[in-house]
Amino acid sequence: MDEPHVLADRQGSVGRLTLNRPRALNALTHAMVSAISEALAAWEEDDRVRAVVISGAGERGLCAGGDIRAIYEDARAGGGASAEFWRDEYRLNAYIARYPKPYVAFMDGIVMGGGVGISAHGSVRIVTERSAVAMPETGIGLVPDVGGTYLLSRTPGEVGTHLALTGAVVGAADAMLCGLADHFVPSDRLGALRGALGDTIGEGEGVVRDVVARYAGVAPEGRLAGDRAWIDGCYAADTVEEIVDRLYGHGHPAAKEAAETILTRSPTALKATLASLRAARALPTLERVLEREYRASCAALGTADLVEGIRAQVIDKDRAPRWVPGELSGVSGAEVSRFLVVPVGGDLWGGRGGL
Repeated sequence: MDEPHVLADRQGSVGRLTLNRPRALNALTHAMVSAISEALAAWEEDDRVRAVVISGAGERGLCAGGDIRAIYEDARAGGGASAEFWRDEYRLNAYIARYPKPYVAFMDGIVMGGGVGISAHGSVRIVTERSAVAMPETGIGLVPDVGGTYLLSRTPGEVGTHLALTGAVVGAADAMLCGLADHFVPSDRLGALRGALGDTIGEGEGVVRDVVARYAGVAPEGRLAGDRAWIDGCYAADTVEEIVDRLYGHGHPAAKEAAETILTRSPTALKATLASLRAARALPTLERVLEREYRASCAALGTADLVEGIRAQVIDKDRAPRWVPGELSGVSGAEVSRFLVVPVGGDLWGGRGGL
C-alpha cells in the first residue's frame, strides 16, 4: 500500500508534518490540505505538542505548489473541484498564520505557489542554500494566491511587485529581505535542528527561536537589495504598460530582462495581479486579502488563459502559451473587474457580500 501523502507524527514535543509526494515535488492535493488541517487542529489541543515542524520528502523541495494538473482537468471540464480546493487551502493558510503554537517551516529546495502558503505564513521560517522561492502564477494565467499578494504587498519598496509580475525565483537572502523567511540554516544542519527541536523542553516561540539560532548562519548574498535602485522606480508606475516602458527605458540589463519576462506572462493575469497587489496594501488582514484572492482564482477558472498557461508550462511543456488577448492593450478594465466578482458558490468565508 502506498504511503500517505502527508505524514504526521510526534517527536518529543514537536508535531512533524512531512509532505510525501516527492516525485510530484510534494505538490498539494485537496486531500493533503485536509490532512494538514486535521493534524494542526489535533495538535492545537494536545499539550504534549509544543511546536510544529513542516518539511518535504525527498531532496528537491518543500512544495512546488498546488496540483495544477488537477486544476487543468477541472477547468477544462468546467467543474467546481478547484474552487473547493482553493477554499480549503486558503482557509488553511489563514489558520497557519494565527496558529497558537510555534509553526516551523523548513523552506528547503523548491518552495513555490502553494508551498509559500504553507510556509511563509508560519511563525518561524527557515531557508537554506538550496531554497528557490517564487510566486509564478502569472505564467499560468493566475493571480498570486495563498496570501501571496498580502506577503508581496508588504515587501520593501516595490520588490514584491517585481516578484509578482515576473514570477522570479529568489534564494535565501532575498526571501529574508522580502519577509518571506526569518533564518538561514545550511541544509546539512536541518536533521540535527529537527532533532534538537524535538528535545526542547521549554515552550513558546522564543525557545524555538533560541534553538534555531544555534544552527543558523549567514545566507549567501542575494540580488534584490542591489537591484532596488531600478526596481523601486520602475515598478511604482500605475499600469503594467508603464512599468514595462520604464523597465525598457532604464538602461540596466536586469531591468530589460524583467520587461522581457513580463511580456511572456498572461496579459490579463498581469493586470489583475497589479490591481490585487495595490488593493492588498490597503487591506488590514490576511483574511481579507485571501478573500480577494479567492475571487480572483475562481474568476480565472472561466478564462482561456488558465488552461492555456498550464498546458504550455506543464502538459505539453512547449513554453509557448497563446494568451487571449495576447497584448496588454487588449485587456480592458471590465476584464480586470471580473476578478473581483463574488463566485457563484459564495465568498471564501461564506456569504455573498462585498469586502
